[in-house]
Amino acid sequence: MLKFFNSLLTFLKKEFVLTAAWILAIVSMFFVHPDKEYFSYIDWRSLGILWSLMVIINVFASMGIFNRIAASILKTKKSTFQLLSILTALCFFLSMLITNDVSLITFVPFTILLLKQNPRLLIPAIVLETLAANLGSMLTPVGNPQNLYLFSFAAFSLKDFITLLLPYSLLSLALLFASILIICSWNKKRHPESNLLSAQENSQNQKNGNIFIPFVIIFAALFIVTIAWVVFHIEGVWKIALPILFLTLIINRKSLLKVDYSLLLTFIGFFIFTGNMQRVPAINSFLKNFVAGKELWCGIISSQIISNVPACLLLSKFSADLKALTVGVNLGGLGTLIASMASLISYKFYAKTEGSHPGKYLLFFTGANLIFLAALILLSLFIS
Repeated sequence: MLKFFNSLLTFLKKEFVLTAAWILAIVSMFFVHPDKEYFSYIDWRSLGILWSLMVIINVFASMGIFNRIAASILKTKKSTFQLLSILTALCFFLSMLITNDVSLITFVPFTILLLKQNPRLLIPAIVLETLAANLGSMLTPVGNPQNLYLFSFAAFSLKDFITLLLPYSLLSLALLFASILIICSWNKKRHPESNLLSAQENSQNQKNGNIFIPFVIIFAALFIVTIAWVVFHIEGVWKIALPILFLTLIINRKSLLKVDYSLLLTFIGFFIFTGNMQRVPAINSFLKNFVAGKELWCGIISSQIISNVPACLLLSKFSADLKALTVGVNLGGLGTLIASMASLISYKFYAKTEGSHPGKYLLFFTGANLIFLAALILLSLFIS
């Protein structure tokens, strides 16, 4: 019995956002008893598309496609500036398509391998990659879970969505490369670049899966179709989800087990909670009045406490300005370590590295995040 409770406690600590979502959902059931309307709370289309994208990306990752891309690009690059620029750019641009968390799961271990002989650069490199993944992913509807949901919920056109977030992405990219220049300058003054990096030989040690070209073509086609489902707001998500399920069961069934089902369950928990809160007149009225006109700040501040995906799900049902909320929860991914759950992925990888310094990492991470967040907030005030 004690072992069971220890295992349960470990799970609750590991999945604290999922736990919080379902605690809120269960508590809300005392105010609005379960009925047939519960089913209508849940955005099944967004969940189906999110699941489909995660499966496809997991199939590609199992083949080692992303690692092969990075290794091939890095073969002839040896300077600090080149290495940091490429790793940062890979996370920034690929996160627009493969999501911020998958980008970090792929490239942070790769970075640790590349820089194992240059530990002084490891913390700056991982923090830059984390910033890049969170900032690059905000430009597209499929870059992160909150964008996928908001794109559907607010019925954005692709043009309007990208136009809304493009200024923030451009400034983010400029800030990232300015940061790389500062880090390289600092590093060069203190450590002359002799035999600086071993990207060539280390990148060749990265293990990759087997690539079978017909399978790549099949899943690339499925990926394009899924993106079309998002962009054109096509209904009937089962029409794409079922073929993906069928083909994955045949070709790479292990990828189905690697889907982040806790994220999907977290969505469902918050859907139930927010759906019930909408049906309590006093709470509905209070939240609408509280959030109205303050969507940007509510999105940023609440993300620091509960992370930006739950903040998005909670505030979207009471927001009168979904464009401001979209900016708010995307910028809100910067700041604390839990502001974006993807940031925890990088931290966990680093903390498990031999000779790691978690305290130094958190200090550098928080400082860099607050600088970027302040710059982007200033831009939002200028735009508005």
